[in-house]
Amino acid sequence: MSFRVIDTETCGFNGGVVEIASVDVVEGVITQPMSDLVCPDREISPQAMAVHQITEEMVEGKPRIAVAVRRYQGHPYYVAHNAAFDRAMLPEMNGQWICTVKLAREVFPGQPSYSLQNLRHSLNLDTHPPAHLHPHRALYDCYVTASLLIRIQEESGLSAEEMLAIAERPTLLRTLKFGKYRGQKISEIASQDPGYLRWMLREVSSLSADMKYSLNYFLDK
Repeated sequence: MSFRVIDTETCGFNGGVVEIASVDVVEGVITQPMSDLVCPDREISPQAMAVHQITEEMVEGKPRIAVAVRRYQGHPYYVAHNAAFDRAMLPEMNGQWICTVKLAREVFPGQPSYSLQNLRHSLNLDTHPPAHLHPHRALYDCYVTASLLIRIQEESGLSAEEMLAIAERPTLLRTLKFGKYRGQKISEIASQDPGYLRWMLREVSSLSADMKYSLNYFLDK
C-alpha cells in the first residue's frame, strides 16, 4: 500500500500557493521527497510570510502552480493534515484524499490540540525532516505528517478504505482557529456575533467542509 503525503504553503487563508511538497509512504517507509517553490497569483500576506518565511524574492521566476503540480499528480491516495485545505488548493489532484487531522481525532482522542506540531511532540513521533527546513515549510510538514500516518496505521490497523470513510465524515469543531475571534468557542460567537460567522460562510472561500458544517451547526442551534 502506498500513499502520497502532500502539503502546500500559501499567501494566506484565501489561497495563492507558494510552495508544494510531498513524500510517499510505501509499506510504512517514507520515500521519494519532492518540493517546489511556486510563483503565486497574488502577493504573500505579511502574516503568512511570518509563518512559513517564504518571501516574494524566493518565488520570483518560479513556475505557476498549474505547471509545478504536474509531477505530483497520478497517485491514487493523497494524505494531508487538514486535507480539505490542501485539496482546495490543488483541484488538479484527482486521487482520493485522507485527512490525518480526522484520523488523529479518531485514533488519539483527548489530545489538547490536533495541530501537526502538537501531535509530533505529544505522540513522540519518530520523524526526521530535512535539517535545513523548519515547521510550516511544505516538505518539513510532509515528513511529520507521514510519520503521523505511519503511527496511526500502527495503532489502529485501519485500511485505506476505512481511513477514507473517516475522512468523509463531518467533524464538529468547537473552537475558531483564525480571525478576530481566534481561540474562542464557536457556540459563544454564534450567540454574540452570528453575523460574523455568516460573513465567514459567505466570504472566506478556504473554509474546510468541517468548519462550514460547524458554523452552520452552531448558527442553527
